[in-house]
Amino acid sequence: MKLVGIVFRILIGLCIVAGILWYFAKQTPYPDHYEYGVSFNTLYTEELGLDWEEVYTAIIDDLGVQRIRLAAHWPMVEPNDNDWNFEELDRQMQLAEENDVDVILAVGKRLPRWPECHVPEWARNLPLEEQQEHVRTYIQVVVERYREHETLVYWQVENEPFLTVFAYEHCGNLDKKFLDEEIALVQELDPARQVLVTDSGNLGTWIGAYRRGDLFGTSVYVYLYNEQTGPFKTVLPPDVYVAKRKAMELLFSEKEALLIELSLEPWMSTSITDAPIELQLARMSIEQVDEILTYARETRLPTQYLWGAEWWYWLKVVHGHPEYWERMRLLYAEEHTSGGYIE
Repeated sequence: MKLVGIVFRILIGLCIVAGILWYFAKQTPYPDHYEYGVSFNTLYTEELGLDWEEVYTAIIDDLGVQRIRLAAHWPMVEPNDNDWNFEELDRQMQLAEENDVDVILAVGKRLPRWPECHVPEWARNLPLEEQQEHVRTYIQVVVERYREHETLVYWQVENEPFLTVFAYEHCGNLDKKFLDEEIALVQELDPARQVLVTDSGNLGTWIGAYRRGDLFGTSVYVYLYNEQTGPFKTVLPPDVYVAKRKAMELLFSEKEALLIELSLEPWMSTSITDAPIELQLARMSIEQVDEILTYARETRLPTQYLWGAEWWYWLKVVHGHPEYWERMRLLYAEEHTSGGYIE
């Protein structure tokens, strides 16, 4: 009976804390305006059979995007041991500078896009300690190469590293000590810039990522998919994001928080190039895009990076569906003229 009483008091305490956080969430004001960026992935454009520079240039010139998150995927920049390739990233940074675009550059083994952890073929079967030593070298080379670029605003170290339940077969267990070493290495090599650490909005507790980063980023997925349930919609109201942010501020300190990954493309169980277009459009309709943008504004996170630009462009130029691209062009245009609100 004593154990039951203890559990009951813990539950009452948690309910009180949740109620307090929910109250503060409801009192949190909306931003004066929203700033929209986009994530861009070279490897994904290649999967879609697109020319990456064509897509990247269209994002900047046609959509008018002024904030881009790039990823220095390890297999892309070091395809062979100590054989470096910076052709793509050099050009992307150059185009960003020429167009006054702010860049977040992500480094690490776990970076955006499936299979989450990206390891070059030559390093996959190395013993863990030896592989980690190569990761340190790769991070050092990338940071030293781009730290002088004025267009670079933040480094991101790893991507949602605490989301260990997702892609475990590719990423394995999280080595927190090594993650701390990676963050410290980037901070040492480029003390002038802050380090972003991210966590899942749907599944993450935020604690590990929030307390480690100079600033914090979260993802928002409203429409999801898994093999057991099929497609489904999140049950989380957007106020949960506000409450979680308030909790982190109380536990640690107040710091800048970004919506770093707002999914605006369909979640498929196969490569998107193998999925019927009709199914893709059903899982992410224009109406759902509008619903997600409204949901994201309710999180009160003022800076939001959209996810899916490569897909919007692919639909437009390959499949004759320009409506998604045009919808986003309107959104970015509205940001410049009326603070990012769109009805």
